[in-house]
Amino acid sequence: MAAGGGAGSALFSGYRALGLYSNHLPHALRYHEKHREFYVTTAVGNRFHTYNVGKLGITAVSNSLAEDISCLAADRMLVFAAAGQEISAFARNKEVVHVYRGHTAEVRFLLPLGNHLISAAVDGTLIVWDVEAEEDYLRLTFDQVTFELSAMLHPSTYLNKVLLGSTQGVLQLWNIKTNKLLYTFSGWSAGVTVLTQSPAVDVVGVGLSSGKVIIHNIRLDKSLMTFTQDWGPVTTLAFRTDGPPIMAAGSPQGHIAFWDLERQQLASQQRHAHSGAVAAATFLHQQPLLITNASDNSIKVWIFDQSGGEARLLRSRQGHSAPPTYIRHHGNHGHDILSAGHDGTLQSFSCIHERFNKNLGRECARESDWDGIVACHRGHLVVTTWNYQRCTMGAHRLQPPRSQRDRALDVYATAVDITSCGNFAVVGLSSGHADVYNIQSGLHRGQYGDDAAHRGAVRGVAVDGLNQLTVTMGSDQHLRLWRFKSRQPVYDLELSAPPDRLRLHRDSGMLAIAMDDLTLNVFDLETRRVVRKFSGHWRKINDMAFSPDGRWLVTVAMDCTIRTWDVPTGCLVDCFQVDMAAVGLSFSPTGDFLATTHVNCLGVYLWSNKSLCNLVSLRPLPANYEPTTSVLPSSCPGQDEERLEEDTGANVDEYSSPEQLDSNLMTLSLLPESRWKNLLNLEIIKRRNKPKEPPRVPETAPFFLPTVAGLTPSFAHPETPLAETESKVVNFGVLAQKSKFYQTLESNSFEESCRLLREFSPSMVDIELRGLAPEAGGSSAILLAFLCMIDNMLTNRRDYDLAQAYLALFLKLHLRQLSADAIAVNALLRLLAQLEEGWAELQTAFHQSLCLLAYTKSALL
Repeated sequence: MAAGGGAGSALFSGYRALGLYSNHLPHALRYHEKHREFYVTTAVGNRFHTYNVGKLGITAVSNSLAEDISCLAADRMLVFAAAGQEISAFARNKEVVHVYRGHTAEVRFLLPLGNHLISAAVDGTLIVWDVEAEEDYLRLTFDQVTFELSAMLHPSTYLNKVLLGSTQGVLQLWNIKTNKLLYTFSGWSAGVTVLTQSPAVDVVGVGLSSGKVIIHNIRLDKSLMTFTQDWGPVTTLAFRTDGPPIMAAGSPQGHIAFWDLERQQLASQQRHAHSGAVAAATFLHQQPLLITNASDNSIKVWIFDQSGGEARLLRSRQGHSAPPTYIRHHGNHGHDILSAGHDGTLQSFSCIHERFNKNLGRECARESDWDGIVACHRGHLVVTTWNYQRCTMGAHRLQPPRSQRDRALDVYATAVDITSCGNFAVVGLSSGHADVYNIQSGLHRGQYGDDAAHRGAVRGVAVDGLNQLTVTMGSDQHLRLWRFKSRQPVYDLELSAPPDRLRLHRDSGMLAIAMDDLTLNVFDLETRRVVRKFSGHWRKINDMAFSPDGRWLVTVAMDCTIRTWDVPTGCLVDCFQVDMAAVGLSFSPTGDFLATTHVNCLGVYLWSNKSLCNLVSLRPLPANYEPTTSVLPSSCPGQDEERLEEDTGANVDEYSSPEQLDSNLMTLSLLPESRWKNLLNLEIIKRRNKPKEPPRVPETAPFFLPTVAGLTPSFAHPETPLAETESKVVNFGVLAQKSKFYQTLESNSFEESCRLLREFSPSMVDIELRGLAPEAGGSSAILLAFLCMIDNMLTNRRDYDLAQAYLALFLKLHLRQLSADAIAVNALLRLLAQLEEGWAELQTAFHQSLCLLAYTKSALL
């Protein structure tokens, strides 16, 4: 019987996702009258993000829906998102306030219209909803054979009218209040892909699947002009409203064409505006700004300020258009993450704020003097360098002198590493060669081995932190150590199985090796032997990462698990499962976050390290442990707290340290030295701190509540007037009123007496001890009781520092009184014996520790 799985991860919790901005759905644009600013809303999975157009800074992330969003629309107050067969209305860009249920198929189109919402599903059903009542006002059903709905538009000034387009090319104008078909447009023998209102009344733009754009007058049913683009179907249309009669048309290739409606010709074009299909383009009202989003996970704002009327990119937010496969933290602060993906781009994502994100580009860049990043490309022999500060690809292309022969043999780079000083790069090839290059000059400095480093493809290279050793491993099942400078072999280890990848922790010299047999080996460069072996993954291991202190090794594999191995104990201490297998992994240099990338996911996901802030109980997990699934974090920090399950260590009782570890140990009070160290010098301190002049009361003193002096401030109670029957003659009993500390000593409550003294200030302790004298209202019995309290503290070996300080002050005040009492003298002799015995034990312990420390220092030398 398998062991029960834990509730998620005991060590990591989902924090946020980086690099998610848009998908293939058109954006929704809103204008906030109070803020006087435009906001753009884009769909990302089962949530939507809201950005201000002014800075493209994210302002809100919605709550998650049960399914991925299939359509998005917005009006002045609400944002409508369809997920599956349900439609949700969001207020304040976050909270669901209305839910509309009635469709039996997936909703694909939404159109807000006053107090109504029009929705259409893939089965041809169109429903008009009352927004506030959440009830359907009208329901239409279209025959998919003759009229398959593909676009919707509310023509300007057409009250209660909606224009519908179809894949058959036919257009219909409906009155949704009277439920009547007003007019049918014959169309242009091509499917309608988009309908957009132009600045002119009665005139709309019609985009067709054939690539044509028709400017049509729907009142006269007359086409005014026709344009044709060669890039496939028209995906979006937008009309400029700030003066020049310009129309923008998007395409599936990511190009945008700008047409001059006055001259009826192409004004300009923006090729490769996006690397994916342009989902939507919208001109801001009375502004020369165009907002576009596309399926390449990007939002862009274009401005028309060029002399020829062309558009230039003003600002953008873009992530990977294809899933990232390799991530590493850049720098020692852990704020930036380098990410490389299938889209061929190298990007940097900031864990602090999106404005610090960088796109280092693709295959062309400016020259740089000294690059700090080296990258090998799948199936290519040439290794490229990159400059992080300039966000460009470097000028150097690292390739061996035998490059012509290697190209003929179809040799390509398989592994790369950069030295800790940043001056050299080591490149492993599929031919078994391992070469060294100087990054500043790009020159080839030599190779490891006379002929080749390995007889098979090099599957991993690494250089230690001091540039003394170079590690290479190949498919020939050999792990070899080389002198970095002389490139001579030092050590050769034959592995039990072909290795797949390696990861070196330079501070500790530990080398993690993932094998083809799905096992993990940890190799120690100092002792040059395998010190740990781990097994548990049952599919290919994709990546590994050490924690900053080298204690944990985190691994991800195609079995959709993320496992944490404790290197000192050799045990699996944490394991959790994700829906999509992780392919990339990086541990922050500061240890606060774990970053992962996953199959078919465009974002970089951050997991916070719970052990930095909370007490986490990490116990070895059994071999048959079944992990539970954790949901990937969203784009907003803290959004996943609703789904966080109970911690696996929650059932473990929280450890609380006892007041005394052992009765044979001497325990200190842990009070600050200012509370007991200066008790013998209070009079000197008071004389030094005596003010030169008496305090002056201000003429207009502010009102304040009277407080009682002490370490813990408290308000004073108002004085109660004397009763008429009470005598006003002052007697000795009133002056000799006993304090609470005095009363506890009389009742032999020594534990309580000690607790009260701990709470008193040094001045209060002095006053209390002076009050024990017979002339101050005390007695000889109470003096003996205080000595018994000190004897109790020494016997229990608790508050050893306080016992010494209180006894010293007590003897300073009452030694003459005590020396005249035989009983008190015997009590003092007993205390003296206890003090001498305790000091002898402490002195012995100190001497033993000093001797051991001196021996350790000499042995290390």
